[in-house]
Amino acid sequence: MGAKKQVKEEVTIRFAGDSGDGMQLTGSLFTNTAALQGNDLRTLPEFPAEIRAPAGTVPGVSSFQLHFGSKEILTPGDICDVLVAMNAAALKANLDLLRKGGIVIANTSGFDKRNLNLAKYENNEVSPLEDDTLSEYTLIEIDITKITREALSDSGLSFKEIDRCKNMFVLGFLYWMYERPLDSTIRYLQRKFSDSPDIADANVNVLKAGYNYGETTEVVSSRYTVKEASLEPGTYRNITGNESTVLGLAAAARKSRLPLFFGSYPITPASDVLHGMSKLKNFGITTFQAEDEIAAVSSAIGAAFGGCLGVTSSSGPGVALKGEAIGLAVMLELPLVILNIQRAGPSTGMPTKTEQADLMQALHGRNGESPIAVVAPRTPADCFDTVFEACRISLEHMIPVMYLSDGFLANGSEPWKFPQTDDLQDINVEFEPRRDEDAAKFLPYVRDERFVRRWSIPGTEGLEHRVGGLEKEDETGDVSYDPENHQKMVKMRQAKRDKIADHIPLQEVDSGSEEGEMVVVGWGSTYGSISTAVNELRKEGMDISHVHIRYLAPFPRNLGDLLNGYRQVLVPEINNGQLLSLIRDRYMIPAKGINKIKGRPFGVEELKQEIREASSAAIEN
Repeated sequence: MGAKKQVKEEVTIRFAGDSGDGMQLTGSLFTNTAALQGNDLRTLPEFPAEIRAPAGTVPGVSSFQLHFGSKEILTPGDICDVLVAMNAAALKANLDLLRKGGIVIANTSGFDKRNLNLAKYENNEVSPLEDDTLSEYTLIEIDITKITREALSDSGLSFKEIDRCKNMFVLGFLYWMYERPLDSTIRYLQRKFSDSPDIADANVNVLKAGYNYGETTEVVSSRYTVKEASLEPGTYRNITGNESTVLGLAAAARKSRLPLFFGSYPITPASDVLHGMSKLKNFGITTFQAEDEIAAVSSAIGAAFGGCLGVTSSSGPGVALKGEAIGLAVMLELPLVILNIQRAGPSTGMPTKTEQADLMQALHGRNGESPIAVVAPRTPADCFDTVFEACRISLEHMIPVMYLSDGFLANGSEPWKFPQTDDLQDINVEFEPRRDEDAAKFLPYVRDERFVRRWSIPGTEGLEHRVGGLEKEDETGDVSYDPENHQKMVKMRQAKRDKIADHIPLQEVDSGSEEGEMVVVGWGSTYGSISTAVNELRKEGMDISHVHIRYLAPFPRNLGDLLNGYRQVLVPEINNGQLLSLIRDRYMIPAKGINKIKGRPFGVEELKQEIREASSAAIEN
């Protein structure tokens, strides 16, 4: 009797195993296939902090969660429908993320006494596959390791090489279960292992073995179809936030007609931006991996002084080290884009976990009055537009701009519609022209109506001027210790930053009305959870709206008036209330915070519950 076919509107799968089990690749390949099938999707990769945590232990578990569907998908899913557990530790670490009645696909070879000991199960004599641990779930037991070894017994590969293929068995089985084609994955494997055809053939054979196992056995009673989503027509690719950031920087360099210099030092979760930029030297991009964070940012400032689009990247700890040099760029009034891909802190913190806790650092994390502009993307695809905008602001206003992404956006992915070059805004860059000998003396700090000075490239005839971190005399740029001049220049640099508000869009309402009972205000990666929660609550009849802020310094001009149109303002953040403090301070609005600091994004249901409780408390008062 064949498996019954069912249509699902959305599905969430979580792949979990040792960091050497290939769960990130397995999830990525399923994601790419889902994207090619026209599904909307979001992903959440999660890695151990250790480079190679002890195999079989809970700290060593690596997971990849994928939420895909035929409707709009904005989050990686609160809980999963299917959990792939390659060993006992993977089950222990992730079972609470599986819905009751969900499916567990367990590799039985990973549940022997040794694995139970490593996972620190209290009773290592009885496997959780055999007791009542999984009584509320549908359990599919497959000896994946054994079947993989049997499928490749004549391959001539070593046991170690054979065992590395077992993730392809899982992928093939799930492709059968969700009626996905194998073609794109086979092409990927053949391309990836083109120099080792025996390895490519082994992976393809195991992929097909997993698919055929689903076809020929009766371990699953149902197969599932997830139809195409209604996406806007166009050419799409699956893209992560870091990949999107790389392409946004390349686009900004092209639209500004400037060479781009990228000075960086490797740090999780920003390193993939460095890797991506290093592949684009044919696009006028120079990538420099510096010996430390200070050298990285200083090299980018030097490139900006020489007429390049200067960019540096890091995460919170590295940005702290860059602080004095960023202040130098503020003093010099040079364009500089600083990418801060945030992670859980303070100090080293939790390098592979996400957090939004660097907003105050971005605004105030330097000595003295050191105003810079700050922007934040909302989704992986939006990283392209937001980093492009960061470059535009920096170049057109001669000011450092900090771009606040985070680990969730950096590693997560979604379908992205390719923009057309002609649709991208031009970035206007003007250099101070050369001066003849009989021209008036060049004054480097004369400003236009936006308080912006002209960009003066060294070596240009007649533009000789002093640079450095000492206070500048107004207009001349000479060193000045005059108290009145210092106050004037501090106020001027602040006014220049604040004037940017006249050159950015007004704040819009993402969903709901422009006034009403309640508004939920977010920034950065909380967008998907807030948007989904607000839309679901609106369907339930709640008078609620959603405002999401991209421009964090300066705020859009109309933000205060907009927020004052609601009786209650809630601010969910993956920190202890930083945007909340800014809104209260700036607009004197009695906003209330919803805070989560666990290294994971908000779940939609937990956010809905918090909003309902806040609404009930407001009614009672």
